[in-house]
Amino acid sequence: MGLRVYNTLTREKEPFRTIEEKKVRMYVCGPTVYANAHVGHAMSALVFDIIRRYLEYCGFEVRHVMNYTDVDDKIILRAAAVGKDPLELAQAYIEKFDEHLRDLNILPATYKPRATAEMQNIIKFVEKLVKKGFAYAVDGDVYYRVRKFDSYGKLSHRNVDEMRSGARVSVDERKEDPLDFALWKSAKPGEPSWESPWGLGRPGWHIECSAMSMAHLGEQIDIHGGGNDLVFPHHENEIAQSEALTNRSFATYWMHNGMLQFSGEKMSKSLGNLITIEDFLTDHSGDVLRMMVLNSGYRSPLTFNDEVIDQAQKGLERLQSGIKEAQPGAEGAPAGSLKALAAQAEATHAGFETCMDDDFNSAGALGNLFDLVRVINQARADGATNEELQAAQAELTEITGVLGLRLKATQQGQGADAFISMLVVLRTELRTKKEWALSDRIRDELAEQGVIVEDSAKGSTWHWK
Repeated sequence: MGLRVYNTLTREKEPFRTIEEKKVRMYVCGPTVYANAHVGHAMSALVFDIIRRYLEYCGFEVRHVMNYTDVDDKIILRAAAVGKDPLELAQAYIEKFDEHLRDLNILPATYKPRATAEMQNIIKFVEKLVKKGFAYAVDGDVYYRVRKFDSYGKLSHRNVDEMRSGARVSVDERKEDPLDFALWKSAKPGEPSWESPWGLGRPGWHIECSAMSMAHLGEQIDIHGGGNDLVFPHHENEIAQSEALTNRSFATYWMHNGMLQFSGEKMSKSLGNLITIEDFLTDHSGDVLRMMVLNSGYRSPLTFNDEVIDQAQKGLERLQSGIKEAQPGAEGAPAGSLKALAAQAEATHAGFETCMDDDFNSAGALGNLFDLVRVINQARADGATNEELQAAQAELTEITGVLGLRLKATQQGQGADAFISMLVVLRTELRTKKEWALSDRIRDELAEQGVIVEDSAKGSTWHWK
């Protein structure tokens, strides 16, 4: 069937067709850098990293733009509160976020433009909208005429006559219509500002992304992504600005990830429930957060709590168990076991692609990987040699690599595997002494932790569920 992608614009899954053959132009809204980035920012970055990786696996060349909003009311207010220059403050947070992206194994974007370095592109964009009658200047500010754009509301599926000014749209009596939004803001004393045809000022939030996308990807793009909290007004306004300027469709596919929730509530500064990326990485690896994202549908809300983190950690360990070496002294598995292993490797490859082709169903893809791990571990328990395990393990590492996970073979004597092996040896000694109750207790306790112990005439072996 080929890849199908859910499009927020049409509310349907659609066949994936690119503007240029085997090339993808993808723009993803990045953070406004006025504080330490939180795990919600990481979730969005991980979602589109997984999407990008799979597109590249499918043979597409992906030009990926992720912007930084480095001039904004929030940055200015934060800088004033801590007594720093706004641009220096933004730069420090950009550097920290770039560091976190590396920690999370997120591929670097092809371009990472920032608003302050794109000012001439932004000003020219606004000038053209004014010239075409889609924008008007008032006392150094420039506003967009929402009602002049006939299809305004098509992304969010809202009727313009029923709209009210959004939380991020200030009410200003100088506007021709309350729905009109700012493209350019006149400078206030002490604020960062740039020369423009309307005097000193700085851009509005929405125009920045339209201008940066057009400057680095052209008038039309294949994918525009971001969190679903950006559908309105941000992405709706981007469509209005861009399509008014070019008279062409701006983005073919609008893709939006769900929000990260803490105890059932969206993470937000007002609720005081934000967890920074730095705090998370202090206690967990970046792959744990990636597993949390992979375990859920990217369009659905993702609950953030200890139970979900623990499930992700155990899932990661389960995948890790699939690349363990053969047991010491392994003499080879029976033909039936090896046949099942080869068949599962083939089925997993096909199942992975089928799931990912269905709007990047990473949870389903993981299910196929866990099936492969189960059969690998059974073959190992049946005495498979490293050579016999190699092809299936190569399939496992290739697919987990496509998903951005970093499985590494553990050295003998390190980590949880060594401890589990020690317990299995101890249990064998207890069975020799016929201390059945205690040996059964060890087996049952390990089973609760996802470890299966199997006894045979050759001794006891173990593997993850």
